[in-house]
Amino acid sequence: MTIKAEYIWIDGTQPTAKLRSKTKILADSSTLPRWGFDGSSTNQAEGHSSDLVLEPVFSCPDPIRGGDHLLVLCEVLNTDLTPHPSNTRALLRPVAERFAAQEPIFGIEQEYTFLKGERPLGFPEGGGFPAPQGGYYCGVGAGEIFGREIVEKHLDLCLAAGLGLSGINAEVMPGQWEFQVGALPPLEVADHMWVARWLLHRTAEEFGVTASLDAKPARGDWNGAGAHTNFSTRAMREGYDAIIAACEALGAEGKPLEHVRQYGTGIEERLTGAHETAPWDQYSYGASDRGASVRIPWQVEVEKKGYIEDRRPNANVDPYVVTRLIVDTCCTELERREQV
Repeated sequence: MTIKAEYIWIDGTQPTAKLRSKTKILADSSTLPRWGFDGSSTNQAEGHSSDLVLEPVFSCPDPIRGGDHLLVLCEVLNTDLTPHPSNTRALLRPVAERFAAQEPIFGIEQEYTFLKGERPLGFPEGGGFPAPQGGYYCGVGAGEIFGREIVEKHLDLCLAAGLGLSGINAEVMPGQWEFQVGALPPLEVADHMWVARWLLHRTAEEFGVTASLDAKPARGDWNGAGAHTNFSTRAMREGYDAIIAACEALGAEGKPLEHVRQYGTGIEERLTGAHETAPWDQYSYGASDRGASVRIPWQVEVEKKGYIEDRRPNANVDPYVVTRLIVDTCCTELERREQV
């Protein structure tokens, strides 16, 4: 038996990392060996010392190649097997382990925009603009929807791979879509998100279209693209006091700026106070308020338990970073309250 294993990793490109991958041929899938790559070609090493290590951490069926072939997500290590500075998963791991008893889970809403050339899919090719926003969100019909065939294929591929997708929908701007991953624990939701992103780029590639995670893909009176991050712990799923405590923790002195600085490139362009966002330099929370930094869904306020939605992360946020920040901030405060 011959297995094609597509080794996938996150590179060191700044300010927003890119996905890289290459294929390893294996005799069978019983073990997934470490592999290496040239870090000088991925913004992760200098040419005089360019060897880096790929450490498999998550694998799933490859729905593109089919059969027994695999997608293999890897952490990047130095040759002494310590985490590379670009390895944000290694920073999340101890935080997730420390607070595992609180049972934190996430659902991440990944918005993205299809581009044909430099313009969003659905924008007139010769210049100018489509009709203003209004009918595109969850719309239907050739005048409202652009790229559905790509979206449907991507969804099918993710499900065939066993990834934890929970839904898709068309978004507010033409050519803009969203898929949701979760609810899953921190490491798992982030692993699934990175592989789903790889499959998105790979699917769009077959249609000659770019899937952009740019936070503001079209200048002007158009919505940006975010990665709204839904979060809860066992205590939050059981009572409202923990919901409020988590919201307050995210707004504690120094925390809003600490978070938004790591919530993705172009945060100031997207979080303007318009287009269903709160200003990037102001923190607020409220029930059913899509103009707040953090939203408490209406059913959570009614039932007095559930989850919160951090609306600030950009579409290009690193899911390992956003989950680490939220778990560390909220679970530290909830732990402190339990000890009082």
